[in-house]
Amino acid sequence: MIIVGAGQAGLAVAGALRNAGLVPQSDFTVIDANMNGQRSWASRWHSMALLSDAHHSSIARRPLPGDQSRRPRVDEMEEYLASVEASLGIAVMWGMRATGVDPYGSGSSLLLSTNEGPVQTRNVVCATGASSRPWVPPWAADLIVPGVAMHSADYQFPRQIPAGDVLIVGGGVSGAQIARELAHSHTVTLSVRRRGQDPKPRKGVRRWPWSAHPRSELPHEDEHAELQQHGVSIVPPARGADGRQINFEDGAQVRPRSVIFAIGYLPADDWLPKVVRDSESRHRRPGTTSIPGLYVAGFPKYSTPGADSFTGVRRDAASIARRILNRP
Repeated sequence: MIIVGAGQAGLAVAGALRNAGLVPQSDFTVIDANMNGQRSWASRWHSMALLSDAHHSSIARRPLPGDQSRRPRVDEMEEYLASVEASLGIAVMWGMRATGVDPYGSGSSLLLSTNEGPVQTRNVVCATGASSRPWVPPWAADLIVPGVAMHSADYQFPRQIPAGDVLIVGGGVSGAQIARELAHSHTVTLSVRRRGQDPKPRKGVRRWPWSAHPRSELPHEDEHAELQQHGVSIVPPARGADGRQINFEDGAQVRPRSVIFAIGYLPADDWLPKVVRDSESRHRRPGTTSIPGLYVAGFPKYSTPGADSFTGVRRDAASIARRILNRP
């Protein structure tokens, strides 16, 4: 059996399997496309903190150390997941990327395609993340700025951003956190959706950060008011660009020196068969797919709302482990 992804979802599944008596490297293997043992947490901005407290941000019956009411930082989570990996006795195969999976033979086995070649196995668990691929709007291709234009996934600290005006597109949790940090050193404008606007996000795009406990993706308006007190200008949604000029929903225009897109991520399920990605999941049990032996952990699309939270991942992992053990 192969678990694809060594983040919190993959380790949660590994922990559930280990608790059920299965042995890492013998009964199951964990692979991950990242190199050098670095999870996605390592690339997040240095001051980023989870929305959930430490008590609700643990997996595999292994609590985070320290004050359980604090909101852990990303460096803590990187260290924590590495400690979970070690305590479970898992030797992750880093740098191994899944590129496809299909039924093999009579249908009782699967053929997992990877950058290292195909692997035949009985079960595959997709744990590659519901919000892992940074998304920018199509009009970003028309944008030309003298500073930098980047997704929030590439932002780490204020020194990355040249001095001058910076526009942050996206008023969710990520956008608000970055705006608050940059307000100390830059002139910041935050482009936000008001509550009640755009109720249906772009298909597949998660508006809140993938590390967050799922709750409303839009900060309360008093949080926006607090940002304004720190000098952040709040403007309507950006709708397009023409070279240096960015156009807003209300007809206003700006010419910022730099732009940060903080408007969401796409799920990393693009390597799954199209029939699985396009099929209705609400009529199946959480974590299961239309292909026997193929499971998905940590994706609300294939499970229930909140499946990408630490609590939801634990539920998915326990359910998937039971189904694997009871599979005929």
